[in-house]
Amino acid sequence: MDSTRVDKWLWSIRIYSTRSLATAACTGGHVQINGRPAKPSSPVTVGDRVNAYAAEVNRVVVVAKLIEKRVGPKLAVDCYVDETPAPPPEELRARSAVRDSGSGRPTKKDRRQLDQLRGRNR
Repeated sequence: MDSTRVDKWLWSIRIYSTRSLATAACTGGHVQINGRPAKPSSPVTVGDRVNAYAAEVNRVVVVAKLIEKRVGPKLAVDCYVDETPAPPPEELRARSAVRDSGSGRPTKKDRRQLDQLRGRNR
């Protein structure tokens, strides 16, 4: 076997939990092969770079081995090389410009701090 369907492969390596989710992601434009949008039936070969948006994370994987059947997680890891960038550090996520609900109207100082976090200068 020198190629397989991208939806089958993504399901087999456990990026998507069902094959219908993998097919819907391809149809919705959430999957790319080597930078080009992929249809569910698009073939993947060893060495292809696949970008898949799943579970609110943009996964970047390189095909290392072709499989068509779903395998256990320990075997699935051998079929791809994960090049997904690391998530941002916790400090950056904690500095988001979101206020607690029920805390009332922001004061002038609060508004200035929110504007500074959002990159707006007045």
